[in-house]
Amino acid sequence: MDHVIIGTRRSPLAIWQADFVRAALEKAWPALGVELKALTTTGDRATGQAAQEAATKGLFTREIELALLEGSIDLAVHSLKDLPTEMTEGLHLAAVPPREDPADALVAKNKWTLESLPQGAKILCGSQRRAAQLLARRKDLRVLPIHGNVGTRIRKLDDGDADATILACAGLTRLDLTGRITQRLDPQDFLPAAGQGALAVQIRTDDRRMSELTSPLDHAPSRLAVTAERAFLAGLGGGCRLPTGAYGRFGSDGELLLTGLAARPDGSLLLKRTVSISCRDIPAAEAMGLELARRLLAEGADEILRQAGSDGPPSGEERT
Repeated sequence: MDHVIIGTRRSPLAIWQADFVRAALEKAWPALGVELKALTTTGDRATGQAAQEAATKGLFTREIELALLEGSIDLAVHSLKDLPTEMTEGLHLAAVPPREDPADALVAKNKWTLESLPQGAKILCGSQRRAAQLLARRKDLRVLPIHGNVGTRIRKLDDGDADATILACAGLTRLDLTGRITQRLDPQDFLPAAGQGALAVQIRTDDRRMSELTSPLDHAPSRLAVTAERAFLAGLGGGCRLPTGAYGRFGSDGELLLTGLAARPDGSLLLKRTVSISCRDIPAAEAMGLELARRLLAEGADEILRQAGSDGPPSGEERT
């Protein structure tokens, strides 16, 4: 019987995601034996600001990628938004399974919504992307830094005097925590991080066996949408450290729509544009993302992001 080892981080969400891929592989190939191998990354060992900065350097994926290159695992499962836009040499994004809800969610005490939060409410949110969009709507909010995974952030909210936090709907759904969502933030209005809600199945570039085994897991609409988002992010020259967002989706007419955002961390300026094309392949999706990035750069996004990178705090996007 054929046997496959999946590499993953040790967090509850990472294990859930790897187990989801395991189940999909076993459904596609009933005779396949699949096991999980949990690894600790440099990002997992970091604390404080170092933990926030680790994501920008790929430190939540590095050890897993090294294990993949060395052959101690056969494939890796990541949250796609954790994976740098520039793929490590010798590795390949083999599949993007059907995407979970890409939206952000408000998790608030007293069942508050963003509109009903009291004046001057404290929101735990280290992400410049989220902070910019929050402050663009509510200048009175007090945005406080936070880092850690989903469980850590919810505990900090419950145990502290803050009023709310912002988390990805996908992570809350996968951890059976949808009951904590007090408001889903429409991703067309409140843009998510590029690739949010999607999983990345990564293999060695020259591994034909794993390419065949993982091919049934690839969901073309999800793959094209996140490809456009990640190309937009790469075109801006940024990562999850900067206040950028992207949301790709297919309209009723079958065209791929891509909305991109670049913002000042204080919410005083948001550049937001949408493009659409008839998209059937990855090169077209990549070209779409790069074109949208060029448009925003021409409108001044480069200066906005330079200022954010030098003056703003590191990203507090929750990790897998």
